[in-house]
Amino acid sequence: MKKTVFLFLALCTSIVLQATETVSSPNRRLTVSVQVEQGVAQYSIQYDGQQMLMPSRLGLTSNIGDFTQDLTLKGSKTSQVEKRYDMTRTKASHSDYKANQLEVTLANGKGHNMVVTFLVSDNDVAYRYTLLRQQKDNPKTAVITGEASSFRLPDGTTTFLSPQSKSMVGWERTKPSYEEVYSADAPMARPSQFGEGYVFPTLFHVGIDGWVLISETGVTSGYVGSHLSDFDAVKGYTIAFPMAGELNGLGSTFAGIPVPGSTPWRTITVGNSLKPIVETTVSYDVVEPLYQPTQAYKPGRYTWSWLIWQDNSCNYQDQVTFIDLAATMGYEYCLVDALWDVQIGYDKVEELSAYAQKKGVNLLLWYNSNGCENDAPQGPRHKMDNAIVRDQEMAWMKKIGIKGIKVDFFGGDKQQVMQLYEDILYDANRYGLQVIFHGCTLPRGWERMYPNYVASEAVLASENVFFTEDAAIREPFDLTLHPFCRNATAAMDWGGTIMNRYMSRDNKSRHTRKTTDVFEMAASITIQTSIQCVAIQPNNLTELPQVELDFLKSIPTTWDETRYIDGYPGKYVVLARRHGNEWYIAGLNAESQAKKLTLALPMLQPGQTISYYTDNKEGYAELRQVKVDKKGQVKVVMQPNGGCILK
Repeated sequence: MKKTVFLFLALCTSIVLQATETVSSPNRRLTVSVQVEQGVAQYSIQYDGQQMLMPSRLGLTSNIGDFTQDLTLKGSKTSQVEKRYDMTRTKASHSDYKANQLEVTLANGKGHNMVVTFLVSDNDVAYRYTLLRQQKDNPKTAVITGEASSFRLPDGTTTFLSPQSKSMVGWERTKPSYEEVYSADAPMARPSQFGEGYVFPTLFHVGIDGWVLISETGVTSGYVGSHLSDFDAVKGYTIAFPMAGELNGLGSTFAGIPVPGSTPWRTITVGNSLKPIVETTVSYDVVEPLYQPTQAYKPGRYTWSWLIWQDNSCNYQDQVTFIDLAATMGYEYCLVDALWDVQIGYDKVEELSAYAQKKGVNLLLWYNSNGCENDAPQGPRHKMDNAIVRDQEMAWMKKIGIKGIKVDFFGGDKQQVMQLYEDILYDANRYGLQVIFHGCTLPRGWERMYPNYVASEAVLASENVFFTEDAAIREPFDLTLHPFCRNATAAMDWGGTIMNRYMSRDNKSRHTRKTTDVFEMAASITIQTSIQCVAIQPNNLTELPQVELDFLKSIPTTWDETRYIDGYPGKYVVLARRHGNEWYIAGLNAESQAKKLTLALPMLQPGQTISYYTDNKEGYAELRQVKVDKKGQVKVVMQPNGGCILK
């Protein structure tokens, strides 16, 4: 991660005693109003004059004071914030963040003060609470027992949401793990599937052309991970804290903070198209790096035997096969999944790592996060949850040249689980290890906060395409929805561009993949993560057309710029991503009919000849050459469950 340049300009400072305060974006199209009426603090959001968020509650409860009622607006302060920074692990390599800031001081009935800070950029709102020391003998710590924070969407809004699971249910009691099915264009009044509300991020369609994306960022070991409650006709959606049963019932559902101290940021992205939803960088704009990287971490692609060959493939010879496959494809990594500790053994993993390095490949190793939070049996277990053992394990990995870990099966969103994520990341950085999380929570600004963090699953991912035909049928819906919500806010380890036609090692049995080859190839572009799994199999080297193999060898995984081109969540999506000087335009179609589109591509030159990958009748890729017309447009066709790529 490059050096951050941060410029904070405190301009136009004012102290006022009005009951209503307003702050607008730098381009003045987005406006946030904050008011206190009858002791209740609320905020609302308008964009281009359209009401995006109705008056919604502010406030929190704590063991040192109630800041939800009997409030008065004691004062406010405005300023401007500018931040310029570079990254390598998100949808854009550079950000110029400009926002207007409003700090509102609220006093409760006992005269204790709390500050609510709003940052308002052209399409994003972020706000957080700060509890202040009230007097010399006041407590220096606080327990946050809940938030009144709410989000009231206008009537008629439809939703794109994933339900929060019950705790300690599912396979080996590993839930919640952010792996439930999303709904599309559902009414707000529809109850959540399990009665526990919805995980972040949450996407809403307001009116004819309004869109609102709600999430949170900046969650560290200093707070809990939150989610949204079920819809209430009066309150709307409210911030909900973890369930008591998470982490096997251990630990508090509350958050402990020092005083003075701040909560994470609540983020709200709005627009009259899907462009600002897809392109938002607010998850990173309002947070800062928490430590420096010990080295320059390398992005890349990895092979993975487990997705199709499953547990039995975690043996020495099969891993040699997938290391050789990575070397043939020019990939940087090979992931050795669960059970390697017993089916290969530590000594043989050392040999395997040495073999991989001779082939120009580095290993990533899978670990179970478990201490006592669930029953997931795969090993290595009891290595990542204990600081002493974790340090020994990571020292061993550094010695033998391991470059990263994938840690699975976490126990929820309580503060002590957030502490475990942070501890793993910080310790891994000391030993030069990159980290991917699975069976886990949504990352909240972590790509910027933790420089060796790569991505999280936190989605019903590709392994389910293998497990059930229903998930294979749903894959096109999922992958045309996530660019607008899950992957819009954070890197997503979907787990693999699948090129086998059948979900089996012999590529002849079990159920089929339901997507075309170009769909899968394009998905490697629309899915954003800096270390991308390409789940190519050894048999694919002789089965796939050379044009597909050549493309799969050349896939970038880092992007300098991302632009929304066209789409609708769950139906189709077209994105443009720039890597260096080269643009990749990738489209996916989840509909049952072929989709003919005329794409406006201002990043390309009129008359320019570009490569066009499209599906032939057999579902394989066909490479053509097309010209950009005088208007900067290109016509494409995406087959049902198919895709397109322009480059």
